[in-house]
Amino acid sequence: MKATTQFSSSRNDSNCTSDSRISQVIFPLLYTFLFLVGITMNGLAMWVFFKISSKSNFIIFLKNTVISDLLMILTFPFKILSDAKLVSWVLRGFVCQVTQVVFYFTMYISILFLGLITIDRYQKATSPFRTSTPRSLLAAKILSTAIWVSMFALSLPNMILTNKKKTPKNVRKCALLKSEFGLVWHEIVNYICQFIFWVNLAVIVVCYILISKELYKSYKRTRCTGKASKKTVNLKVFIIIAVFFICFVPFHFTRIPYTLSQTRDVFDCSAQNTLFYLKETTLWLTSLNACLDPFIYFFLCKSFRKSLLDMLCKHMAGLGARTKEQNEGDDTDETPL
Repeated sequence: MKATTQFSSSRNDSNCTSDSRISQVIFPLLYTFLFLVGITMNGLAMWVFFKISSKSNFIIFLKNTVISDLLMILTFPFKILSDAKLVSWVLRGFVCQVTQVVFYFTMYISILFLGLITIDRYQKATSPFRTSTPRSLLAAKILSTAIWVSMFALSLPNMILTNKKKTPKNVRKCALLKSEFGLVWHEIVNYICQFIFWVNLAVIVVCYILISKELYKSYKRTRCTGKASKKTVNLKVFIIIAVFFICFVPFHFTRIPYTLSQTRDVFDCSAQNTLFYLKETTLWLTSLNACLDPFIYFFLCKSFRKSLLDMLCKHMAGLGARTKEQNEGDDTDETPL
């Protein structure tokens, strides 16, 4: 508790400030780009998934991922407006208490489901003719519900314990709004989330090593005719681990020291600012995941790809038919010379 007391006294000093051009201009523009791209791609993905029945564990996990990504994307406008200081400081308090918590809540849900998707892909690689049973589908739905409930249970106290009176001065740093126990809980949740991430990373790496072995065995069996198809399979299968490493690994190397800089008086102002920029940059990469996940749906889910292409073909055919009707209508309206 001593460390958190030091935090309370030292962080009330507002002399340690970051470069406003970076925090108020560059990052809001980057998040605006992610919001526009992400809401379009994930909105389309959600529409496609509405048309697909939950006939496999894989599709159930993908549907949960797209819901999680959409929730994350909906927090971006609050962060953009707050960081750019385009609205009242009151919104910053709301961001600290609610939307920032929802952001992290959805991030770790996505991480967990990417781990489950990887396990499912490993099972598909080793047992390609295995089909989902009603029992396994029920288990997948129960597991999905358990993930949402457990992550919500971890996140809710962070909202409740961000309960100090909000002022224009203390909303600059969300940690200043937390009670002493709120800071302790924040650290505990951080370590739990780190554990979740590193366990998932280990699972994904192990699964892909095993998948690679299976692909190599398959290649050796079909060396004469399967070379081109193997390259395609490799590209598709490894998209998950590529997205995971790009989006999540950098942030989790930064998160613990950054959290300590917020909850304990162990870093000077220069180190705090360096950690802040590292955290914000790597956090943007985690947000990028919401724009990259739709590529996973397209390349790895045949039902999604087929439904999306069918929908686009129907739309283009309808657009072409309307254009033709308009042109024919214009021809009939012409006055002969």
